[in-house]
Amino acid sequence: MSFYDRLNAETASERNAFLQIPLVAQATVHGAPREVYIAFLEQAYHHVKHTFPLLALAASRTRDEYYQDALVEYMEEERGHEKWILDDIRALGGNADAVEKGEPGQACAIMVGYAYYAIEHISPYAMLGSVHVLEGLSVMLADTLADVLKSQFSLSDDAGFSYLRSHGSLDQEHVAFFRDTINGFTDKAVQDLIIAQSKIFYRLYGAIFKDLAKLAGLRHAA
Repeated sequence: MSFYDRLNAETASERNAFLQIPLVAQATVHGAPREVYIAFLEQAYHHVKHTFPLLALAASRTRDEYYQDALVEYMEEERGHEKWILDDIRALGGNADAVEKGEPGQACAIMVGYAYYAIEHISPYAMLGSVHVLEGLSVMLADTLADVLKSQFSLSDDAGFSYLRSHGSLDQEHVAFFRDTINGFTDKAVQDLIIAQSKIFYRLYGAIFKDLAKLAGLRHAA
């Protein structure tokens, strides 16, 4: 079994728990109010804007040149994606300027803060736990969510969905790059750490959607 397959297998329960969060389960099938989607984009902006700095921090904290090379390639790919989110918010009638100047919700702030802490005080490889969760879930869910919401909002084009579309199922090259990168780590201690951090990030990212559920008026498990 490749490490990529092992990573997916050993985080399956955490991934399934995320997918069972009521807002996630409902939105990918029945959609969500426009204000909830805009609130999702707001939180996405506040964590995506940290992706490049977090990748750079991890690159500066590791001596593993193989890992550094992968991080540098990720940095080139991920830089500026938060600007797409602001464009989506504007396209949907939201106040992108206020979002840009605002603060993240509590769950988002905790996830971002933990990412910095984990890289600095646990291991630079902890960043791969975040990448696995956020990128993997995006590829799994983004296109489905965009299709449902586009129909629900009666929109004729993808204005408002550039962030989701760019991280959806069409992003196969990125998926392949992550899989190949992950499979290059043969040290079991490093593998175990990435698995452990992925489990943590599933819970931290899920907390953002549980907070958003309050806006949608949905109940969720504590």
